[in-house]
Formats: sequence, structure tokens, C-alpha cells
Amino acid sequence: MRTDLFDFDLPAERIALRPASPRDSARMLVVQGDGVLRDRLIFDLPQWLEAGDQLVVNDTKVIAAQLKGRRIAEPRPGDRRSRQPAAAALHRLQAHAG
Repeated sequence: MRTDLFDFDLPAERIALRPASPRDSARMLVVQGDGVLRDRLIFDLPQWLEAGDQLVVNDTKVIAAQLKGRRIAEPRPGDRRSRQPAAAALHRLQAHAG
């Protein structure tokens, strides 16, 4: 998988550190039938909905977690140390009922 395809610029001031206040001032992306994208506020949601529309809600939570690491250079010819690529992921396990 080419991870460089996931690279994009995200200015620090655009990263939400806490919920919007008031809550209906949170931003939403409106995708119109012709593919036009519009940046709007949750406050405006009722004016965008029509009978038969589908509303997709992302209710994921951000967990307080930080992963620190460092990139290890490619091994040089004659280097005896093993430098295997490493990956890490954080997951929150959910208990199963019953």
C-alpha cells in the first residue's frame, strides 16, 4: 500500500481540539446531487434536508492518545543490524454483551 496517497496538508488551526460551542456552530460538508461540495454549519442543516434524503452521521470519538516514534534510515551495505519496517495502531476494544 502506498501510504503517500494519504498525505495531505492540514493546518494546525483547522484541527478541532474540543467540541464546537455552541454545538450547532460545528461544521458540516454538504454534498449535493451534482457532486458540488459546500462547507456549512450544523445550524443550517434543516434548510438542506428534503424528503427522502439520506443523512450520514459520524459519531466517532477521539481518544486521548499519542504515539511517539522515529524513522530509522535504510540499512547501509555491511550493516549487520536488522531494520525491519514497523507499524503501530491504537484500538479501543469494545466488550461484547452476553
